[in-house]
Amino acid sequence: MDESYSPQYDSDVRTKRDQLETSERAAFRFNWWSLLPWMVALIVALTAYPYISSERQSNRDLASQNQRLAASLAQFQSQLRSMSDRLSDLQTKALAPVPGTTQPLTRLRPASAVRNDSRFAKLQSQISEQQKQIEGAREDIERTKNDLSQTRGNLQNNISSTKTELNGSIARTHDEVVVLQKRGERNYYEFAIDKSKQFSHVGPMGISLRKADTKHKHFDMTMRVDDNELTKNGVNLYETVWISLGDRPQPVELVVNKIAKNHIEGYVSEPKYKKSELQSTASTNSVSNVAKPLSTQPH
Repeated sequence: MDESYSPQYDSDVRTKRDQLETSERAAFRFNWWSLLPWMVALIVALTAYPYISSERQSNRDLASQNQRLAASLAQFQSQLRSMSDRLSDLQTKALAPVPGTTQPLTRLRPASAVRNDSRFAKLQSQISEQQKQIEGAREDIERTKNDLSQTRGNLQNNISSTKTELNGSIARTHDEVVVLQKRGERNYYEFAIDKSKQFSHVGPMGISLRKADTKHKHFDMTMRVDDNELTKNGVNLYETVWISLGDRPQPVELVVNKIAKNHIEGYVSEPKYKKSELQSTASTNSVSNVAKPLSTQPH
């Protein structure tokens, strides 16, 4: 009976073992695909960390500056309260009657009156000195308040400027390009070019698309600027490429906001005026502002 049962037992054990290995492999594949969203989220978080860190550092600087100024203000307020208490005590002592006297001051003996007058004059001098210190403390507090307000304003402007540079300087659609054009600060040229060794003329430069990777959202290109060729590889979507030109007061900006198969779209922006135009305008204004000679008048 044992011999007939043993093979069947071995077959069942082998079958269960195969099923267990199959389930483990399926669980491994499932766990791998379940981790993929977390890996993508981690990559996005690492990419955005420098921008978030910069803004947090600005907020920490503002908070630290506010704490220092608040501590200074609290110190001045404490000094002011201490001086006010001392002034009140001096005034109370000045108005209190002299110990050991029961008669009005007008009936005191001349020697006592002289001593009291000297003491009162001393108290008045002390009160005047305390009042000067209080006025000085008030002026210091006002200056501290003004410095605090100015510092807060400067930090807020810096934070707003940083946010504008991070969020508002790149146009991601045609409508956003139109909004930037309406500012009137720069000229904008939109382009849509295919992969080619030939250069497409866009604004002050020529652009040739050499490779477009739609999966990873980056591309390779060659630019022709002032008869010079410049190659940029691995440029990401929405990444700003700055090109300095000799006759421009600010760099030229190139942004690609769409990547397709062997095709890219974007825009090029340049300063509205060249250096030569700005110098010509400045020279014209300086000539027009020269004072005319005074005419001689008859005596």
